Amino acid sequence: MSDLLHHVVQRTDPADAGVAPSAERSVRAAMIPRALLAVSLLASAGCAAPDEAEPQWVAEPTVSPQTSGTTALLIALGIVNRDTVWASGSGGTWVRTTDGVTWTAGVVPGADSLQFRDVEPVNGNVAYLLSIGNGPSSRIYKTTDAGANWSLQFVNQDPNAFYDCFDFWDENHGIAFSDSHDGHFSMVFTDDGTTWSPVPISDMPAATPGEGGFASSGTCLVVDGDSTGWIGTGAGPGAGRVLRTADRGRSWTIAQTPLHRGPSGGITTLALATVGLMSAIGGDIGNADTVVANVAVSTDAGVSWSLATGTPFRGAAYGSAWVPGAPSPTLVAVGPGGLAFSTDRARTWTAIDTLNHWGVAFAAPDAGWAVGPRGRISRIALFRRAP
Repeated sequence: MSDLLHHVVQRTDPADAGVAPSAERSVRAAMIPRALLAVSLLASAGCAAPDEAEPQWVAEPTVSPQTSGTTALLIALGIVNRDTVWASGSGGTWVRTTDGVTWTAGVVPGADSLQFRDVEPVNGNVAYLLSIGNGPSSRIYKTTDAGANWSLQFVNQDPNAFYDCFDFWDENHGIAFSDSHDGHFSMVFTDDGTTWSPVPISDMPAATPGEGGFASSGTCLVVDGDSTGWIGTGAGPGAGRVLRTADRGRSWTIAQTPLHRGPSGGITTLALATVGLMSAIGGDIGNADTVVANVAVSTDAGVSWSLATGTPFRGAAYGSAWVPGAPSPTLVAVGPGGLAFSTDRARTWTAIDTLNHWGVAFAAPDAGWAVGPRGRISRIALFRRAP
Protein backbone atom coordinates (compact mmCIF):
# COMPACT_ATOMS: atom_id res chain seq x y z
CA MET A 1 0.00 0.00 0.00
CA SER A 2 1.06 3.57 -0.59
CA ASP A 3 2.65 5.87 1.98
CA LEU A 4 -0.55 7.94 1.86
CA LEU A 5 -2.48 5.04 3.34
CA HIS A 6 0.23 4.35 5.90
CA HIS A 7 0.59 7.86 7.26
CA VAL A 8 -2.53 9.96 6.61
CA VAL A 9 -3.98 11.46 9.83
CA GLN A 10 -7.70 11.83 10.46
CA ARG A 11 -8.99 14.48 12.90
CA THR A 12 -12.28 15.40 14.52
CA ASP A 13 -10.85 17.95 16.95
CA PRO A 14 -7.21 19.08 16.87
CA ALA A 15 -6.21 16.85 19.77
CA ASP A 16 -7.79 13.71 18.36
CA ALA A 17 -5.06 12.80 15.93
CA GLY A 18 -4.25 9.18 15.24
CA VAL A 19 -2.49 7.08 12.66
CA ALA A 20 -5.12 6.43 10.02
CA PRO A 21 -6.15 2.92 9.06
CA SER A 22 -4.09 1.58 6.25
CA ALA A 23 -3.25 -1.57 4.47
CA GLU A 24 -0.40 -1.51 7.32
CA ARG A 25 -15.11 -6.68 14.32
CA SER A 26 -21.87 -6.76 14.50
CA VAL A 27 -20.66 -7.83 17.77
CA ARG A 28 -19.19 -11.22 18.18
CA ALA A 29 -17.13 -13.13 20.67
CA ALA A 30 -14.80 -14.48 18.07
CA MET A 31 -14.05 -17.82 19.63
CA ILE A 32 -17.66 -18.80 20.43
CA PRO A 33 -19.94 -20.24 17.73
CA ARG A 34 -22.56 -17.60 16.97
CA ALA A 35 -25.51 -19.75 18.01
CA LEU A 36 -23.94 -20.31 21.42
CA LEU A 37 -23.01 -16.64 21.65
CA ALA A 38 -26.62 -15.63 21.10
CA VAL A 39 -27.69 -17.80 24.02
CA SER A 40 -24.87 -16.42 26.14
CA LEU A 41 -25.72 -12.80 25.33
CA LEU A 42 -29.41 -13.29 26.00
CA ALA A 43 -28.62 -14.87 29.34
CA SER A 44 -26.08 -12.21 30.29
CA ALA A 45 -28.53 -9.47 29.35
CA GLY A 46 -31.05 -10.92 31.77
CA CYS A 47 -33.49 -11.94 29.08
CA ALA A 48 -36.49 -13.90 30.14
CA ALA A 49 -36.78 -17.66 30.09
CA PRO A 50 -38.86 -19.10 27.24
CA ASP A 51 -42.00 -19.22 29.37
CA GLU A 52 -41.64 -15.58 30.38
CA ALA A 53 -42.27 -12.37 28.46
CA GLU A 54 -39.48 -11.14 26.20
CA PRO A 55 -37.81 -7.93 27.38
CA GLN A 56 -39.20 -4.74 25.90
CA TRP A 57 -36.75 -2.08 24.82
CA VAL A 58 -37.26 1.67 24.57
CA ALA A 59 -34.95 3.78 22.41
CA GLU A 60 -32.93 6.08 24.66
CA PRO A 61 -29.36 6.45 23.33
CA THR A 62 -26.65 7.44 25.78
CA VAL A 63 -22.87 7.62 25.46
CA SER A 64 -20.85 7.65 28.69
CA PRO A 65 -17.05 7.91 29.04
CA GLN A 66 -15.12 5.25 30.92
CA THR A 67 -11.54 5.31 32.19
CA SER A 68 -9.23 3.00 30.26
CA GLY A 69 -6.00 3.47 32.22
CA THR A 70 -4.01 4.36 29.09
CA THR A 71 -3.46 7.30 26.75
CA ALA A 72 -2.74 5.08 23.75
CA LEU A 73 -4.86 5.13 20.62
CA LEU A 74 -7.38 2.31 21.11
CA ILE A 75 -8.44 0.68 17.85
CA ALA A 76 -10.14 -2.72 18.15
CA LEU A 77 -12.71 -4.33 20.45
CA GLY A 78 -13.56 -7.95 21.23
CA ILE A 79 -16.57 -8.86 23.36
CA VAL A 80 -17.12 -12.06 25.33
CA ASN A 81 -20.29 -10.91 27.09
CA ARG A 82 -21.72 -7.75 28.65
CA ASP A 83 -19.14 -7.87 31.44
CA THR A 84 -15.99 -9.12 29.72
CA VAL A 85 -14.53 -6.99 26.94
CA TRP A 86 -11.02 -6.59 25.50
CA ALA A 87 -9.58 -3.75 23.43
CA SER A 88 -6.21 -3.13 21.80
CA GLY A 89 -4.25 -0.32 20.24
CA SER A 90 -0.99 1.48 19.69
CA GLY A 91 2.18 1.16 21.72
CA GLY A 92 1.64 -2.57 22.23
CA THR A 93 -1.41 -1.76 24.37
CA TRP A 94 -4.26 -3.95 25.48
CA VAL A 95 -7.08 -3.21 27.96
CA ARG A 96 -9.66 -5.48 29.56
CA THR A 97 -12.76 -5.27 31.75
CA THR A 98 -14.54 -8.10 33.53
CA ASP A 99 -17.36 -6.01 34.98
CA GLY A 100 -18.15 -3.77 32.02
CA VAL A 101 -17.01 -0.70 33.94
CA THR A 102 -13.49 -0.96 35.36
CA TRP A 103 -10.62 -1.40 32.89
CA THR A 104 -7.11 -2.76 33.34
CA ALA A 105 -4.43 -1.67 30.86
CA GLY A 106 -1.16 -3.31 29.92
CA VAL A 107 1.60 -3.40 27.32
CA VAL A 108 2.88 -6.62 25.77
CA PRO A 109 6.59 -6.91 26.70
CA GLY A 110 8.81 -6.15 23.72
CA ALA A 111 5.87 -4.92 21.63
CA ASP A 112 5.72 -1.24 22.63
CA SER A 113 6.54 -0.16 19.08
CA LEU A 114 3.67 -2.19 17.59
CA GLN A 115 0.07 -1.30 16.82
CA PHE A 116 -2.41 -3.98 17.79
CA ARG A 117 -5.17 -3.39 15.25
CA ASP A 118 -7.19 -6.49 16.16
CA VAL A 119 -8.04 -8.39 19.34
CA GLU A 120 -9.94 -11.67 19.48
CA PRO A 121 -10.89 -12.91 22.97
CA VAL A 122 -11.94 -16.37 24.04
CA ASN A 123 -12.87 -15.39 27.59
CA GLY A 124 -11.55 -13.17 30.37
CA ASN A 125 -8.26 -15.03 30.47
CA VAL A 126 -7.55 -16.05 26.88
CA ALA A 127 -7.15 -13.62 23.99
CA TYR A 128 -5.19 -13.13 20.76
CA LEU A 129 -3.66 -9.90 19.44
CA LEU A 130 -2.65 -8.99 15.88
CA SER A 131 -0.15 -6.23 15.15
CA ILE A 132 0.20 -4.60 11.73
CA GLY A 133 3.07 -3.58 9.50
CA ASN A 134 5.36 -4.79 6.76
CA GLY A 135 7.47 -7.86 7.40
CA PRO A 136 8.11 -8.77 11.04
CA SER A 137 5.92 -5.95 12.38
CA SER A 138 2.93 -8.17 11.57
CA ARG A 139 2.69 -10.53 14.53
CA ILE A 140 0.21 -12.61 16.53
CA TYR A 141 0.37 -12.93 20.33
CA LYS A 142 -1.72 -15.00 22.75
CA THR A 143 -2.36 -14.82 26.49
CA THR A 144 -3.94 -17.54 28.64
CA ASP A 145 -3.63 -15.72 31.97
CA ALA A 146 -5.52 -12.45 31.47
CA GLY A 147 -2.55 -10.59 30.03
CA ALA A 148 0.01 -11.43 32.70
CA ASN A 149 2.06 -13.23 30.04
CA TRP A 150 1.96 -13.23 26.24
CA SER A 151 3.38 -15.85 23.86
CA LEU A 152 4.54 -14.77 20.40
CA GLN A 153 2.90 -17.22 17.97
CA PHE A 154 3.55 -15.73 14.55
CA VAL A 155 6.05 -13.31 13.00
CA ASN A 156 5.56 -12.45 9.34
CA GLN A 157 8.69 -13.34 7.36
CA ASP A 158 7.46 -12.01 4.01
CA PRO A 159 8.74 -8.43 3.60
CA ASN A 160 5.94 -7.70 1.11
CA ALA A 161 3.09 -8.93 3.31
CA PHE A 162 1.18 -6.63 5.66
CA TYR A 163 -1.43 -8.29 7.90
CA ASP A 164 -4.57 -6.26 8.59
CA CYS A 165 -7.02 -8.37 10.58
CA PHE A 166 -7.87 -11.86 11.78
CA ASP A 167 -10.78 -13.82 13.23
CA PHE A 168 -11.58 -17.22 14.73
CA TRP A 169 -14.29 -19.81 14.19
CA ASP A 170 -13.54 -21.23 17.63
CA GLU A 171 -10.74 -21.09 20.17
CA ASN A 172 -8.33 -23.04 17.99
CA HIS A 173 -9.31 -22.32 14.38
CA GLY A 174 -8.59 -18.92 12.91
CA ILE A 175 -7.34 -17.08 9.83
CA ALA A 176 -5.41 -13.84 9.26
CA PHE A 177 -5.42 -11.67 6.13
CA SER A 178 -2.70 -9.58 4.48
CA ASP A 179 -2.61 -6.99 1.72
CA SER A 180 -1.79 -8.28 -1.72
CA HIS A 181 1.53 -8.31 -3.51
CA ASP A 182 2.58 -9.77 -6.83
CA GLY A 183 -1.08 -10.24 -7.75
CA HIS A 184 -2.15 -12.36 -4.80
CA PHE A 185 -3.18 -12.03 -1.16
CA SER A 186 -1.33 -13.61 1.75
CA MET A 187 -3.14 -15.46 4.53
CA VAL A 188 -2.16 -17.68 7.43
CA PHE A 189 -4.34 -20.03 9.47
CA THR A 190 -4.23 -22.02 12.70
CA ASP A 191 -5.92 -25.32 13.49
CA ASP A 192 -4.62 -25.64 17.05
CA GLY A 193 -4.58 -22.08 18.41
CA THR A 194 -0.79 -22.20 18.59
CA THR A 195 0.90 -22.61 15.22
CA TRP A 196 0.18 -20.60 12.07
CA SER A 197 0.67 -21.86 8.52
CA PRO A 198 0.33 -20.09 5.15
CA VAL A 199 -2.78 -20.65 3.06
CA PRO A 200 -1.52 -22.00 -0.29
CA ILE A 201 -1.48 -19.34 -2.99
CA SER A 202 -3.43 -21.72 -5.20
CA ASP A 203 -6.34 -21.52 -2.71
CA MET A 204 -6.53 -17.74 -2.72
CA PRO A 205 -8.34 -15.40 -5.13
CA ALA A 206 -6.36 -13.16 -7.43
CA ALA A 207 -5.94 -9.57 -6.31
CA THR A 208 -6.41 -6.42 -8.32
CA PRO A 209 -3.52 -3.92 -8.41
CA GLY A 210 -2.87 -2.44 -4.96
CA GLU A 211 -5.80 -4.25 -3.35
CA GLY A 212 -5.63 -4.99 0.37
CA GLY A 213 -7.48 -4.41 3.61
CA PHE A 214 -7.89 -1.43 5.93
CA ALA A 215 -6.70 -2.16 9.45
CA SER A 216 -9.04 0.43 10.94
CA SER A 217 -10.75 -1.61 13.66
CA GLY A 218 -9.94 -5.28 13.09
CA THR A 219 -13.16 -5.79 11.14
CA CYS A 220 -12.03 -6.16 7.55
CA LEU A 221 -12.32 -9.93 8.14
CA VAL A 222 -15.24 -11.58 9.97
CA VAL A 223 -16.24 -15.21 10.34
CA ASP A 224 -19.38 -17.09 11.31
CA GLY A 225 -20.49 -20.60 12.18
CA ASP A 226 -18.02 -23.42 11.64
CA SER A 227 -16.32 -22.45 8.40
CA THR A 228 -17.73 -19.30 6.74
CA GLY A 229 -15.79 -16.06 6.47
CA TRP A 230 -15.75 -12.73 4.62
CA ILE A 231 -13.02 -10.24 3.79
CA GLY A 232 -13.68 -6.66 2.71
CA THR A 233 -11.02 -5.09 0.51
CA GLY A 234 -9.86 -1.54 -0.01
CA ALA A 235 -7.40 0.64 -1.93
CA GLY A 236 -7.27 0.74 -5.69
CA PRO A 237 -9.81 0.95 -8.49
CA GLY A 238 -10.66 -2.76 -8.27
CA ALA A 239 -11.17 -2.84 -4.50
CA GLY A 240 -14.40 -2.61 -2.52
CA ARG A 241 -14.88 -6.32 -3.03
CA VAL A 242 -16.09 -8.96 -0.56
CA LEU A 243 -14.27 -12.28 -0.62
CA ARG A 244 -16.32 -15.15 0.83
CA THR A 245 -15.26 -18.63 1.92
CA ALA A 246 -17.46 -21.48 3.12
CA ASP A 247 -14.59 -23.87 3.87
CA ARG A 248 -12.16 -21.95 6.09
CA GLY A 249 -10.25 -20.42 3.23
CA ARG A 250 -9.77 -23.40 0.95
CA SER A 251 -11.82 -21.67 -1.76
CA TRP A 252 -13.30 -18.22 -2.29
CA THR A 253 -16.05 -16.46 -4.21
CA ILE A 254 -16.03 -12.73 -4.92
CA ALA A 255 -18.75 -10.07 -4.91
CA GLN A 256 -18.30 -6.43 -5.90
CA THR A 257 -19.97 -3.84 -3.68
CA PRO A 258 -21.24 -0.44 -4.94
CA LEU A 259 -19.09 1.46 -2.45
CA HIS A 260 -16.77 4.31 -3.37
CA ARG A 261 -13.41 3.04 -4.59
CA GLY A 262 -10.05 4.60 -5.18
CA PRO A 263 -6.50 4.79 -3.82
CA SER A 264 -7.80 5.34 -0.28
CA GLY A 265 -11.35 4.06 -0.75
CA GLY A 266 -13.16 0.77 -0.37
CA ILE A 267 -14.37 -1.30 2.58
CA THR A 268 -13.04 -0.49 6.03
CA THR A 269 -15.40 -2.63 8.12
CA LEU A 270 -17.72 -5.63 7.76
CA ALA A 271 -20.40 -6.60 10.28
CA LEU A 272 -22.81 -9.52 10.65
CA ALA A 273 -26.37 -9.34 11.95
CA THR A 274 -28.90 -12.16 11.65
CA VAL A 275 -28.52 -15.04 9.23
CA GLY A 276 -27.92 -13.55 5.80
CA LEU A 277 -27.94 -9.89 6.86
CA MET A 278 -24.63 -8.08 6.87
CA SER A 279 -23.10 -4.71 6.06
CA ALA A 280 -20.01 -3.34 4.38
CA ILE A 281 -19.00 0.21 5.25
CA GLY A 282 -16.09 2.33 4.13
CA GLY A 283 -15.40 5.72 2.62
CA ASP A 284 -12.30 7.63 1.63
CA ILE A 285 -9.82 7.42 4.49
CA GLY A 286 -7.53 9.90 2.78
CA ASN A 287 -10.00 12.77 3.12
CA ALA A 288 -11.75 13.48 6.41
CA ASP A 289 -14.20 15.89 4.76
CA THR A 290 -15.56 13.67 2.01
CA VAL A 291 -19.11 12.43 1.72
CA VAL A 292 -19.19 9.40 -0.55
CA ALA A 293 -21.22 6.22 -1.03
CA ASN A 294 -19.93 4.32 1.97
CA VAL A 295 -22.63 1.87 3.18
CA ALA A 296 -23.84 -1.30 1.49
CA VAL A 297 -26.12 -4.05 2.81
CA SER A 298 -26.46 -7.71 1.86
CA THR A 299 -29.44 -9.92 2.69
CA ASP A 300 -27.97 -13.10 1.18
CA ALA A 301 -24.82 -13.51 3.27
CA GLY A 302 -22.61 -11.43 1.03
CA VAL A 303 -23.50 -12.91 -2.35
CA SER A 304 -24.94 -9.59 -3.57
CA TRP A 305 -24.87 -6.03 -2.25
CA SER A 306 -27.15 -2.98 -2.43
CA LEU A 307 -26.17 0.60 -1.77
CA ALA A 308 -27.72 2.06 1.41
CA THR A 309 -27.75 5.54 2.90
CA GLY A 310 -24.31 6.76 3.89
CA THR A 311 -23.29 7.52 7.45
CA PRO A 312 -24.29 11.05 8.62
CA PHE A 313 -20.81 12.06 9.74
CA ARG A 314 -18.19 13.22 7.27
CA GLY A 315 -15.22 11.10 6.32
CA ALA A 316 -14.84 7.36 6.46
CA ALA A 317 -16.31 4.99 9.02
CA TYR A 318 -13.63 2.91 10.72
CA GLY A 319 -15.74 0.41 12.69
CA SER A 320 -19.26 -1.01 12.73
CA ALA A 321 -21.47 -3.46 14.61
CA TRP A 322 -25.00 -4.84 14.57
CA VAL A 323 -26.67 -4.79 17.99
CA PRO A 324 -27.77 -8.23 19.24
CA GLY A 325 -31.21 -8.35 20.81
CA ALA A 326 -32.32 -4.95 19.49
CA PRO A 327 -36.04 -4.61 18.73
CA SER A 328 -35.23 -4.05 15.04
CA PRO A 329 -32.04 -4.65 13.05
CA THR A 330 -29.77 -1.94 14.44
CA LEU A 331 -26.45 -1.01 12.89
CA VAL A 332 -23.85 1.23 14.51
CA ALA A 333 -20.97 2.95 12.73
CA VAL A 334 -18.08 4.99 14.10
CA GLY A 335 -15.24 7.01 12.66
CA PRO A 336 -13.15 10.11 13.30
CA GLY A 337 -16.27 12.14 12.44
CA GLY A 338 -18.50 10.63 15.11
CA LEU A 339 -20.89 7.83 16.04
CA ALA A 340 -24.30 7.04 14.51
CA PHE A 341 -26.87 4.26 14.41
CA SER A 342 -29.64 3.02 12.15
CA THR A 343 -32.68 0.94 13.10
CA ASP A 344 -33.88 0.31 9.54
CA ARG A 345 -31.00 -1.43 7.80
CA ALA A 346 -29.16 1.78 6.97
CA ARG A 347 -32.06 3.54 5.25
CA THR A 348 -31.84 6.37 7.80
CA TRP A 349 -29.28 7.27 10.47
CA THR A 350 -29.21 9.08 13.80
CA ALA A 351 -25.97 10.73 14.91
CA ILE A 352 -25.42 10.60 18.69
CA ASP A 353 -21.80 11.63 19.18
CA THR A 354 -19.15 13.71 17.39
CA LEU A 355 -16.01 12.38 19.10
CA ASN A 356 -13.36 10.40 17.24
CA HIS A 357 -13.90 6.65 17.60
CA TRP A 358 -12.23 3.82 15.69
CA GLY A 359 -13.87 0.58 16.87
CA VAL A 360 -17.30 -0.37 18.19
CA ALA A 361 -18.93 -3.56 19.49
CA PHE A 362 -22.11 -4.56 21.32
CA ALA A 363 -23.15 -7.30 23.72
CA ALA A 364 -26.79 -6.18 24.11
CA PRO A 365 -29.02 -3.19 23.27
CA ASP A 366 -27.88 -1.47 26.48
CA ALA A 367 -24.28 -2.69 26.50
CA GLY A 368 -21.89 -1.50 23.82
CA TRP A 369 -18.50 0.19 23.67
CA ALA A 370 -16.54 2.36 21.29
CA VAL A 371 -12.82 3.15 21.47
CA GLY A 372 -10.55 5.81 20.05
CA PRO A 373 -7.62 8.21 20.55
CA ARG A 374 -6.02 9.05 23.90
CA GLY A 375 -7.32 5.90 25.55
CA ARG A 376 -10.94 6.81 24.81
CA ILE A 377 -13.56 4.24 25.84
CA SER A 378 -17.25 5.13 25.58
CA ARG A 379 -20.01 2.94 27.00
CA ILE A 380 -23.05 3.02 24.71
CA ALA A 381 -26.66 2.17 25.55
CA LEU A 382 -28.98 2.59 22.57
CA PHE A 383 -32.05 1.22 24.35
CA ARG A 384 -33.24 0.82 27.93
CA ARG A 385 -35.53 -1.82 29.33
CA ALA A 386 -39.14 -0.75 29.54
CA PRO A 387 -40.48 -0.70 33.12
